[in-house]
Amino acid sequence: MLKEAVYHEAHGSYAYPVSPTTLRITLRAARGDLRQVKVVYWDRYQGSGELVAVMELAAMDELFAYYQADLELSTTRFAYVFLLDDGRSQVFYTEKGFYADPPPYSQFQYPYIALQDLWEPPQWAQGAVIYQIFPERFANGDPTNDPLEVEPWNSQPTATGQRGGDLRGIIQHLDHLIELGIDAIYLTPIFESPSNHKYDTTDYYKIDPHFGTLDEVKELVGLCHQHGIKVIFDAVFNHCGMGFFAFQDVLAKGKQSRFAQWFNVWKWPIETDPPSYETFATGIASMPKLMTSNPEVRKYLLDVGRYWIEAADIDGWRLDVCNEIDHDFWREFRQVVKQAKPEALIVGEIWHEASDWLRGDQFDSVMNYSLYYACVDFFARRRIRAESFANRLATVQVNHTHPVNLSLFNLLGSHDTARFLTECGEQKARHRLAAAFVLTYEGAPMIYYGDEVGMVGETDPDCRRGMIWDQKEQDQETLEWYKRLIALRKERPVLRTGRCRVFLADSAQNLLGYARFSNEDQVLVVINNSDSPREIEPASLPWPLSAPGQVNDLLTGRAILSREPLVLPPESVVILG
Repeated sequence: MLKEAVYHEAHGSYAYPVSPTTLRITLRAARGDLRQVKVVYWDRYQGSGELVAVMELAAMDELFAYYQADLELSTTRFAYVFLLDDGRSQVFYTEKGFYADPPPYSQFQYPYIALQDLWEPPQWAQGAVIYQIFPERFANGDPTNDPLEVEPWNSQPTATGQRGGDLRGIIQHLDHLIELGIDAIYLTPIFESPSNHKYDTTDYYKIDPHFGTLDEVKELVGLCHQHGIKVIFDAVFNHCGMGFFAFQDVLAKGKQSRFAQWFNVWKWPIETDPPSYETFATGIASMPKLMTSNPEVRKYLLDVGRYWIEAADIDGWRLDVCNEIDHDFWREFRQVVKQAKPEALIVGEIWHEASDWLRGDQFDSVMNYSLYYACVDFFARRRIRAESFANRLATVQVNHTHPVNLSLFNLLGSHDTARFLTECGEQKARHRLAAAFVLTYEGAPMIYYGDEVGMVGETDPDCRRGMIWDQKEQDQETLEWYKRLIALRKERPVLRTGRCRVFLADSAQNLLGYARFSNEDQVLVVINNSDSPREIEPASLPWPLSAPGQVNDLLTGRAILSREPLVLPPESVVILG
């Protein structure tokens, strides 16, 4: 037994409550090392009445296997030890180490399930379909508010060029989003700014006049709410734009400015070329970094977070470059936002492992770039095969609680990446397979505007082309594919909120299979990510609970008998339920 690989901690994603009396625990061990894992548990005060649960294999990555069990005690006070069996010997694993017989006071303890410990992201966001809009390039609904120089809508994008997209354009095309079936819109910044992307904010309290007005924001949000669609704003509190009032005052008055401490200026008089102050990234003079440790800065930004919920009834925030701001600020930000609207969603832009921000005291969700890169490697580029893909999914899955996993923004692209269809070499079948994956896997699938109609583009600025509205130029087959998969999520709620287990990861044939399951329902998804037809023997599939003899392919309605081999054409997916 490889004891060095065994790990558990009685908090975080390894031990968390899923009901007032139920604790979900996870144990890590070396992959393939253990034959069985049991957990012996009891009330931490009573010391008697031991219960035993057999842990299920929940996930595997390249090195480790992860076992999971739900423990239930009406007293809500847990003590427990693990019994590990590798087929040759058995040993207890405790908080104090490994023993043939655990000594007193060596057990793991989850002292008490308090109601506040039952934190989870807003339920509306768990499994929701998110649609990201880059407003400047979505639709120009009001030419009268256009910038002075507007490039042709379908011309090649440039870093600084403007197209005239605005809020009125989104309102005019809301029917497209309603028919698509989305649950929420995420807008990149719409506050006043000199750029087309608006991540260099001039005024956090003013809608950019080229986008529209506060009344138009209220109109958009109101219309969305009428159709059950939430609206999420984007803000960057890590840095502002050069035109921001406080920075302009510092430029004008130098050290004497009352806002001098809002920024980290290391050389006076202040210089902008190159900047003698801290900026976003390296030396981007137009984006001076804000010092959120400064009480005045904190109050200003916290007030912004509250203002737009109260003024426009928005449903949450997506926070740019949030990992470069102190955790304490985000704890306070969460309190302010949740007081204004308890069901508001807080999403961080984090491109790396993000569990430190997802403990219930800061964010509800993050942009799931770990999954994005795995999808690029598996579906688009085929640089990895099924087992490696499943390993990478497992690593993300075990870092978070199940409700958080359901709320992660699972993207195939964004305004910061190349279009996924471009990553696929414009091979539509690969794009559609990836779309089928994110729309059936656990999480909140995020659609970057235009992906559903087959838009292409290299990375920024090419990925920010004007939305295709001419139906003759849209890929209607891909659009219908997205609509059918989104509708299927609504028809079978297990695809939205069910738990997930990978049961097939065959690298030789490049087959991936996973189950979405709950106490009431189960759906199987099998993906053939290869150029050849594949056949799967019935015994290798954990057939859905509802019909052991016959199931349907939920995409086509075709009946499939569980005693017959399952045949998948090249680059295809079957969803069984």
